[in-house]
Amino acid sequence: MRRRAVGTVHRRTLTAAVLGASALLLAGCTAAGQAGGSGSGSGSEADEAVKVGLVYSRTGLLAAYGKQYRDGFMAGLDYATKGTGKAGGHPIEVTEQDDAGDPGKAVSAAKNLIGKGYKVLAGTTDSGVALQMAPLAAQNKVLYVNGPAATDAVTGVNGYTFRSGRQSYQDILTAGTMLGDPKGKKVTVLAQDSTFGQANVAAVKAVLGAEGATVGSVLAPPSATDLTPFARQVKAGGPDLVFVAWAGATAPALWTALDQQGVLSAGKVVTGLAGTASYPVFGAAGAKVSFLAHYFPGAGGGNAVEKAMVHGVEKAGGTPDLFSTDGFTAAQMIVRAVEEGGATDTGAMVKALEGWSFDGVKGRQQIRAGDHALLQPMFTAKLSGTGAAAKPELVSTEPGDTVAPPAKPSAG
Repeated sequence: MRRRAVGTVHRRTLTAAVLGASALLLAGCTAAGQAGGSGSGSGSEADEAVKVGLVYSRTGLLAAYGKQYRDGFMAGLDYATKGTGKAGGHPIEVTEQDDAGDPGKAVSAAKNLIGKGYKVLAGTTDSGVALQMAPLAAQNKVLYVNGPAATDAVTGVNGYTFRSGRQSYQDILTAGTMLGDPKGKKVTVLAQDSTFGQANVAAVKAVLGAEGATVGSVLAPPSATDLTPFARQVKAGGPDLVFVAWAGATAPALWTALDQQGVLSAGKVVTGLAGTASYPVFGAAGAKVSFLAHYFPGAGGGNAVEKAMVHGVEKAGGTPDLFSTDGFTAAQMIVRAVEEGGATDTGAMVKALEGWSFDGVKGRQQIRAGDHALLQPMFTAKLSGTGAAAKPELVSTEPGDTVAPPAKPSAG
């Protein structure tokens, strides 16, 4: 455990199919709670410290994403507190915990922190972890700000859970802006058989399937290293559109297999733009892929907040990347919650965040009051160059309301 005191397309109506997909994703989750009061503790001193537990993947398959998040968080905390390390007069103390992508480890770490009086939890790189952390936050009445974990099931799961990144619906809606009319087309989702992968399948079915596309899937075990059989399965299906939702260290092997099996030449392939380390992996094949982008340095147009994040991360020796913005945004949200809601009253913290609009790394963002979805701009991009010279170029910016996920009333 490390403790650190910081010193310095288109709107769509939510159909029955979407509700059904959401219900399946939520199956097995613990009953949610309603935000309305504080947990244990009664400190009222103006200088009482606010303890924040940062639970994320410091090791494991998603460790690179976890580092991006953590670096962005520290830069965001420095920015949002104006270098003081305090919010509303309260020092912010951050304790880091490694969940290694394991829900059991995450829950154990979170329970330990809550038992020590922590009122705020943040982090979560893995969607499976997020689905265990969210109900725990509701049960214990602590504020939980999810990180890069993109499963749609986190939105509206309970009154104490927020998100600082995008969700799968926003990815799909952004992809939809590049696909034209889906009616009569065959779409295949290629993903890992994980919470994240299954959430993407559900979202593509709910969005593009509802508009007339026939949606199927090819799911590979997360542990699979030989991905050629799955590429062949996609090619044999003859899809018009392939939506690739992939995370982790096996991405290079996946794109190699897809290119070798001719999938990239057979039809339109759309995927999310991953971190900078992935750019050289595409090689010449990068020109055959259309990218939806959550974020890449420069996507925000060099606005003041983006400049601050880039400077902060680089000053600390890091490199701004895909999920740096999620950490930065989480820190902005936590500082806002403490400044407006105080150090111990989590109900007041929740109210301070609901409906809040603010300038973020990506541009103007808003926390939707009814379900805590984070409405934000999304981007489309292309890769230019190959190898170490490969870099993304912005094609379009999709406004937050254009790619807003369907409203989902909070479960409690």
